Amino acid sequence: MIIDARAISRGKASGQALISKEPIGFLGGVDPESGIVIEKNHPLEGKNISGRVLVFPNGKGSTVGSYVMLQLAKNNKAPAAIINTSAEPIIAVGAIISKIPMVDKPGKDVYALIKDGMMIEVDGDKGEIVIG
Repeated sequence: MIIDARAISRGKASGQALISKEPIGFLGGVDPESGIVIEKNHPLEGKNISGRVLVFPNGKGSTVGSYVMLQLAKNNKAPAAIINTSAEPIIAVGAIISKIPMVDKPGKDVYALIKDGMMIEVDGDKGEIVIG
């Protein structure tokens, strides 16, 4: 199944989906050395985002979060790709400078169609999400 979306950051990547219906704040929320979500009481607390297709509604918090994403990429701990419901500048800039393929505004409800662990491909050039 192909879902049309808006392209945010160029590139193409695939991986297992990791889903959160809660926003993610990278500064103080994700350890840039390990890729583990460290925000207390976050649904993904203790989970590793490295190499995963990270699906979440939007970012939150400080603009420094963009640089945390860049540090994740430099440490080879960044997500393979990002799908947002509605991107905001912190995550968009972070994905672009980190060369993480990213899309937002999917044409279908990704929370109904994508489950944790499913193989997903994100094409940030075409603005497509490929399930299966």
